[in-house]
Amino acid sequence: MADYDLTPDDGAPDETPERDDATDDMFGTPPESASVVKSPAPDALAGGGEAYQVLARKYRPRTFEDLIGQEAMVRTLTNAFASGRIAHAFMLTGVRGVGKTTTARLLARGLNFETDTVNRPSVDLSVDGRHCRAIIDGRHMDVLELDAASRTKVDEMRELLDGARYAPVEARYKVYVIDEVHMLSTASFNALLKTLEEPPPHVKFIFATTEIRKVPVTILSRCQRFDLRRVEPDVLVRHLQGVCAKENALVEEEGLALIARAAEGSVRDALSLLDQAIVQTERGQITPAETVRDMLGLADRAGTIALFEAVMKGDISAALKGFRTLYSFGADPVVALGDLLEHSHGAAVAKMLGPEALGLPRDQASRITAIGAEASAGSLSRVWQMLLKAHEEARRAPDPMAAVEMALIRLAYAADLPGPEEALKRLQSGEAIAGGAPSAPAPGPGGGARAVSGGYAQPSGSVAPVAQTAAKAILSTFQDVMGLIDSKRDITLKLDVERFVRLVDYKPGLITFEPAPGAPSNLTQRLTTKLREWTGDRWMAEIRGGGSETAYERERREEKAEREALESEPFVRSVLEAFPGTEIIAYRKRTMAAAEPAPDSDDEDGDEA
Repeated sequence: MADYDLTPDDGAPDETPERDDATDDMFGTPPESASVVKSPAPDALAGGGEAYQVLARKYRPRTFEDLIGQEAMVRTLTNAFASGRIAHAFMLTGVRGVGKTTTARLLARGLNFETDTVNRPSVDLSVDGRHCRAIIDGRHMDVLELDAASRTKVDEMRELLDGARYAPVEARYKVYVIDEVHMLSTASFNALLKTLEEPPPHVKFIFATTEIRKVPVTILSRCQRFDLRRVEPDVLVRHLQGVCAKENALVEEEGLALIARAAEGSVRDALSLLDQAIVQTERGQITPAETVRDMLGLADRAGTIALFEAVMKGDISAALKGFRTLYSFGADPVVALGDLLEHSHGAAVAKMLGPEALGLPRDQASRITAIGAEASAGSLSRVWQMLLKAHEEARRAPDPMAAVEMALIRLAYAADLPGPEEALKRLQSGEAIAGGAPSAPAPGPGGGARAVSGGYAQPSGSVAPVAQTAAKAILSTFQDVMGLIDSKRDITLKLDVERFVRLVDYKPGLITFEPAPGAPSNLTQRLTTKLREWTGDRWMAEIRGGGSETAYERERREEKAEREALESEPFVRSVLEAFPGTEIIAYRKRTMAAAEPAPDSDDEDGDEA
């Protein structure tokens, strides 16, 4: 069949329209009228044609200078790149959101940086190189970014390492970025060892992990390690202020401080929280700190400081009412305990360094400093320990509010109790231990009530002092104590005291000694507990150096002196010299029989007579 040319003879193009605009199309849709305006896309209504990008991605650092809080790492990398001493493997570790993956991508760009004028690795990424855009978009064939959580099998690691033998296609280096490297299996780590120790010259490894302790030391020893630091709150606040200025967002500085504190040094967490805080109010309005606090579920700092003041004063009623007020405003009980922990730490720091070390507003810093000035360092330390235990209990309790209230009761009860040193001094001087113990009811006429002094129950009247005085009079020396232990037939305690107690000083009720090497850790507790049980009196033991020898050491010394005296006897020495090699294995002391009285001389004379 012949081909026919359908072009008109005059050579002019055919201007006949494909379809008539006045007719419907084949699906029956009427023609689009010029007066009909298409509705804009949702993103166009929001003010842009592109989809919204969250702040954590929009403000991801594009150069090493953009990294905040990691000046030490940037300085080390800058000097290494300038001198050409570039490691073949890097290990980046730190908490979430401090820039591990971002730093890995920046390293990949720096290793393969190339422009018309620069043809060597560089950390100056202010101008994009030939490969920078592809690496940023994650589509460069020589930069492989992998997630170890999804490639844990050893076969996948071997397949990856097989490709490392081949030279890069476009870039200078073939870079392997392995995120969360601690998720690899043991077999995968073993398969990686040889290649990581002697890699091809065109291969670079960059690892990132949040669990550095889970990475084998054999891997760590083959990498140049960088510990990315948490970003300080003041640095993070300045960064958030810059982001707000670029976004035309208005957030109170105190609100930004709350976000920085809640982020715990993570820049990504801070930007995510800022993204959420900006939309709490209408466009153009300022987001107040109270709104940010409600968004984060935090308690009012002024309220938690007042709660801490009530606890340190021992005012249980005010502490419970204050906590319930915070709880009614939506404060998380566990977060409230965390604030109390922060206040106890701040009070201790302010006691040593002053209110300027707290980094808080002046009125809040002065209140916390006043608490630290009134309390002793030992009291603040005990409050910290009790709060730390209460925080863990509240996290695990089925009812966190009840757990926090019980913790506040314990804290207020023990707030004004004296420390161990002060209590010991008062006991030695015979004073009563005043403190948080509730006062006992007055004794009734029957005389059967018991008076409470310092939290310890004592019989009313003078029976207890008389009994204690008698017990102390019986045990007037340390030998009397040894005799009491022997009479109670506590063989284990007797042997430990004889072997490990080097007596320094002894007073009835207080034993000062130096423990000999190898002494049991619970010897002091066992000794004082048994003496308290046997005598009904309180006993203390104080550890101090400069003690004399133990009973066991004294016995061994005396035995050695007796053996030396025996061997120095002329008869014994002659026997040892007559029989070479002879040694004294054991010896006994012979008790001499009492000499019989001599007969009376008068009787003898009488007999003779």
